[in-house]
Amino acid sequence: MGRVAVGVAVIGAATAVAVASILVRQRMKSSGRWARVSSILKEFEERCDTPEGKLKQIADAMTVEMHAGLVSEGGSKLKMLISYVDNLPTGDEEGVFYALDLGGTNFRVLRVQLGGKDGGIVHQEFAEASIPPPLMSATSDSLFDFIAEKLAKFVEEEEHVYQQPDGKKRELGFTFSFPVMQTSINSGTLIRWTKGFSIDDTVGRDVVFELTKALERRGVEMRVAALVNDTIGTLAGGRYTNKDVAVAVILGTGTNAAYVERAQSIPKWNGPLPKSGEMVINMEWGNFRSSHLPVTEYDEALDAESLNPNEQIFEKLTSGMYLGEILRRVLLKMAEEALLFGDEVPPKLRIPFILRTPDMSTMHKDSSPDLKTVDEILKKTFEISSTSLKTRRVVVELCGIIAARGARLAAAGIFGVLKKTGKENPRERTVIAMDGGLYEHYAEYRTRLESTLRELIGGGEAGEHIVFEHSNDGSGIGAALLAASHSLYL
Repeated sequence: MGRVAVGVAVIGAATAVAVASILVRQRMKSSGRWARVSSILKEFEERCDTPEGKLKQIADAMTVEMHAGLVSEGGSKLKMLISYVDNLPTGDEEGVFYALDLGGTNFRVLRVQLGGKDGGIVHQEFAEASIPPPLMSATSDSLFDFIAEKLAKFVEEEEHVYQQPDGKKRELGFTFSFPVMQTSINSGTLIRWTKGFSIDDTVGRDVVFELTKALERRGVEMRVAALVNDTIGTLAGGRYTNKDVAVAVILGTGTNAAYVERAQSIPKWNGPLPKSGEMVINMEWGNFRSSHLPVTEYDEALDAESLNPNEQIFEKLTSGMYLGEILRRVLLKMAEEALLFGDEVPPKLRIPFILRTPDMSTMHKDSSPDLKTVDEILKKTFEISSTSLKTRRVVVELCGIIAARGARLAAAGIFGVLKKTGKENPRERTVIAMDGGLYEHYAEYRTRLESTLRELIGGGEAGEHIVFEHSNDGSGIGAALLAASHSLYL
């Protein structure tokens, strides 16, 4: 009996030692994992850093590129496209006008009733639709036929309410939010697609002609009176209600900016100067690049694997199409090298663009003690069954780094535009018209953007003169307003 008791005791002691050894190894493994997570996080944060000095260098580079783009075509990564809008809406416009706003993966059709000088916008309504993914890389006819079909249904539903006077066609402002070489107020050829579109046979064609053909095939009587970029539409919509609007910026799926330039400051302008002495410039600033931009290995890989490598670098750092994807790429590295989500990498974490920026925004603003919302989104998106609170905190911290970098870079871009127009130290009210889902819905991004611009201006009284104004649906309403101000029937 004694020998058995001793044997049991020895076995028990050995088991305890083995268990203790396993626990120690697990702790060491866990400690090693978290050390690697911390290392990846710290390196990413350092590479994304945007101190004020760097932002001012970026703003100066933006101003230099603006000058170069105004001198000659191809003189800069910034296209600085002449819009042929030399008069923004005055408030006297009257009648019923339409807008088609193709800004990304969604588009909307609007009808706006204008009441003239004292009436303003009397009534407006819209319908929305999503572009089916196959059409984003199909043919020009199939894309524009789909759009014309939706527009036809919208018109048919209101035929009895808004009848056009005899001899008058309906008139449309076409917001087309892709790089276009404008040749008149209502014509322009597509330079290239962005935002995930890749339809080769549209490139180099007049997009107004393409839309007009589709409308004719569908039997819709409508004249395209103005072709505008969404940013120019936002500028027009902002100016209609506020004469202090100086710059318009879109921060949504993609990003861009527009502003009013003195016509004599555009060396590449040919022909007589416009009577107003001004011209709206569509910057196409998404394609801006500078050696000062804080680019990481994740951004480089995203760019290399994108549909438009080496293009739209500024957009890929700042806009809604890409922020969630940058987060996914960092999380994937942490899962592969530091086992952030356990011993196996969740298969769905390898799927590009599966994590959308709206989900990133929702996780970023999760203020619950256990970060329950972060847990739910990780389960829904990546099918990760359970995560520790420590893991969820890392996710939120990454959201903060990515959003802060994007917002601060966008602010530096705006500061560069203000410098170009002599408004970097404003002594009077200066309004920035903003539109786009990223700006509207990602509160942390929006707050950081606004505070950063005031920081760059130097705060104080000058900072107080800067006002951000959300032009909700400004691009669509602005297009209808520009259709009105360029109507055949004025």
